[in-house]
Amino acid sequence: MAGQRADCTRFEPVLEKIRVPRPARGRPRKKPVSLAAGKAYSSGPRRQYLRRRGIRHSIPEKTDSQAAR
Repeated sequence: MAGQRADCTRFEPVLEKIRVPRPARGRPRKKPVSLAAGKAYSSGPRRQYLRRRGIRHSIPEKTDSQAAR
């Protein structure tokens, strides 16, 4: 069912569509400077995607992920 689908699967497509308006005139930026998200978005692939695009992030890490290292 659509209501049961995890929203973290739409993380990358949503970020690709973001346009950050500039305070003055000009073309909007295609990436935010930083991003804050919940623990649901703390997986490795999400963090790698943000690093690859150069987006700083503030995402808390799950306790079980910390223990696995």
